[in-house]
Amino acid sequence: MERQVAAVPRTTDGDGTPVPQRLLAAATRLFAEQGYDRTSVQEIVEAAGVTKGALYHYFGSKDDLLHEVYARVLRIQQERLDAFADADAPVEERLRGAAADVVVTTIDNLDDASIFFRSMHHLSPEKHKQVRAERRRYHERFRALVEEGQKKGVFSTATPADLVVDYHFGSVHHLSTWYRPDGPLTPQQVADHLADLLLRALRP
Repeated sequence: MERQVAAVPRTTDGDGTPVPQRLLAAATRLFAEQGYDRTSVQEIVEAAGVTKGALYHYFGSKDDLLHEVYARVLRIQQERLDAFADADAPVEERLRGAAADVVVTTIDNLDDASIFFRSMHHLSPEKHKQVRAERRRYHERFRALVEEGQKKGVFSTATPADLVVDYHFGSVHHLSTWYRPDGPLTPQQVADHLADLLLRALRP
């Protein structure tokens, strides 16, 4: 008798796009259009052109998909922040570069960011805790740049570094409520304005 072997989900589709990327793209679009809670797993796999087995092979649940929508953007931003922070340049240049970059990368992934902040409360307690830890690491690295400048006398110490960080990231998190690609400002122009506001606020 011929032995039956369990099917392994394909890693790519016909045009070479990896299945995880197809699933994430479909989930992001549907979450943005319908909302996380109103989107079913069946709708995601149909939009991605894969089976439920493929989804559960790469992502344990819809909850895992929501987490990855946000985590992939945060990974990019963390890598870029680390590069700015470790660069051999004056601290004000490194902070300005990092402050502008997080605006550009957020606008470039605006659907991901807006989906997550609208739907974060749907995450399991474990995933919620994980996300908070990932965000905390990013904010702490950013805050360290502010504190470095304050210790060197480059930045004012009148405002605590924690409040400076909250001020900037409050603006970043608010982008999804007003930024439009067809608006008068490019992502880089918005980034430059917000980064300049931050640096002006920090001047001694």
